Amino acid sequence: MKKSIGINSMVFPSPVFVVGTYDEDEKPDMITIAWAGIAASDPAAVVIAVRPTRYSHENIIKHKAFTVNLPTKKFIKEADYFGITSGRDTDKLADTGLTAVKGEFVDAPYIEEFPFAIECELADQLDFGSHTLFIGAIKDIKVDTEIIGENDKVDFVKAGILTFDISTDSYLLPGEFAGKAFSEGLFFRKKE
Repeated sequence: MKKSIGINSMVFPSPVFVVGTYDEDEKPDMITIAWAGIAASDPAAVVIAVRPTRYSHENIIKHKAFTVNLPTKKFIKEADYFGITSGRDTDKLADTGLTAVKGEFVDAPYIEEFPFAIECELADQLDFGSHTLFIGAIKDIKVDTEIIGENDKVDFVKAGILTFDISTDSYLLPGEFAGKAFSEGLFFRKKE
């Protein structure tokens, strides 16, 4: 039996995306968001949802670019701070001591200390209710070598990349291995 809990913007897990932009004075700024994900595989793209009142919103429109940085547990305080403080009021990177690096392929900064960064060029945007959906064409991904595992795949569990649980307002780490994608469902295919 299920119980209706009404309309909510809840899904699990949500990413913890720290989005990097430059403001009009070329000062790096970061914002933490959870309404985000992969938008397409060909061309590779991400989608992020940002309220128009947020400082990063105008930065993305002005520079037509942003980065997506994935924080680890080691940087939980910094990631949280980026989401609860406005870049209009302070220099968040100076406050946290983290290092902004100019993107190689787009006009946006990424965070050197985070193990995974995606450089995105603004491909499209859609105003949708409380948020603007920004679609970023992925121009490059930068990954720390220590989290690259077998077959040059990123090991997100080893990295300790944070996720967000909106239901409990909690940050979580990836869990245990449950099964291999694109294999478990073969159980139901008819034997030929």
